[in-house]
Amino acid sequence: MSLQCGIIGIANVGKSTIFNCMSATKAEASGFSFSNKTNLSIINVPDARLQELEKHQPTEKIIPTTVEIVDIPGLTKSSGRSDKGANQFLSEIRNCDALIHVIRCFDDENLPHVDGSVNPIRDIETVNLELQIKDLESVEKKIQRLEKVVKSGDKDAKKGIEVLNVYKDHLESFQNAATAPVSDDDKRYIADIFLLSTKPVIYVCNVDDSSAVNGNKYVEQVKEFLKDENTEILIIAGAMEAEIAELESMEDRMAFLSDVGLQEPGVNKLIRAAYSLLQLETFFTVGPKEIRAWTIKRGATAPQAAGAIHSDLERGFIRAEVMKYNDFVTLGSEQACKEKGKLSIEGKNYIVDDGDILHIRFNV
Repeated sequence: MSLQCGIIGIANVGKSTIFNCMSATKAEASGFSFSNKTNLSIINVPDARLQELEKHQPTEKIIPTTVEIVDIPGLTKSSGRSDKGANQFLSEIRNCDALIHVIRCFDDENLPHVDGSVNPIRDIETVNLELQIKDLESVEKKIQRLEKVVKSGDKDAKKGIEVLNVYKDHLESFQNAATAPVSDDDKRYIADIFLLSTKPVIYVCNVDDSSAVNGNKYVEQVKEFLKDENTEILIIAGAMEAEIAELESMEDRMAFLSDVGLQEPGVNKLIRAAYSLLQLETFFTVGPKEIRAWTIKRGATAPQAAGAIHSDLERGFIRAEVMKYNDFVTLGSEQACKEKGKLSIEGKNYIVDDGDILHIRFNV
């Protein structure tokens, strides 16, 4: 499932450092204010349920599900208007389905801020402005195209212009396209221009080590600024997470985390948040050969879930035998679920829930 979550932010906020903590594909992290390299990594999604399942079904291997994360080089002011290289990065954002916006919430004299001082609200506004400028350009171009069509008497094109002008006014008021007062049905008029500021976003406050648990004044500023947005705000100490990621043994990592008051690496929460932001869910197949997590889009049917395993299973789908994760780990086995009536037989219209354990019956 080729959905991507892009990491964005202005230069020198620690995007690549955080990306490297998640990924086996290491991006270059430096103090330069501009980089021209985009990095992509397919990252395992941490899921403690896999280890719980193994307690009840010994298996030869465990295979987690994955999510694609793209580290996009930092934006700078006016990048959408003049700098061809940075304009390319706005195009990279266009290819993403959701965004992780990393914000600098730490002081470091050895890593100067590109604007001279640490101000997370200004940084958010800088990125938003660049996305809005690019979106405004896209909207105006489509209005021009539809104006030519209107001359032929196309009423739908006329309606499209009306809707696009709502977006135009909204963007010119320095608002993201996602909050434009437009009905869900009328959003079809922007479906083909992939506006950048309509993408779902989570925010990551990159803090110093001492602020890893409770945040700091910069984090509080971000929370206040975003209080009216339906979004998630995470706190990660990027430099410390990088140190943790370098430790080879899990015991050493957990000891390090415990010393600073954390139960797990912050990037684990970020990976799961990115997975959820893409509206992805997980179902499991469980057996002695492997326990495996599979990715589906939220709201997927049983045949679509079968197709995530193999197209033949979707094509020849007959039924799905379904156990709920909580029932399986509570009762301890498939046989116990059967005896307690906790194994259900579901047909083609069944909507798979996150955590379902499936066995697909098919015939090709």
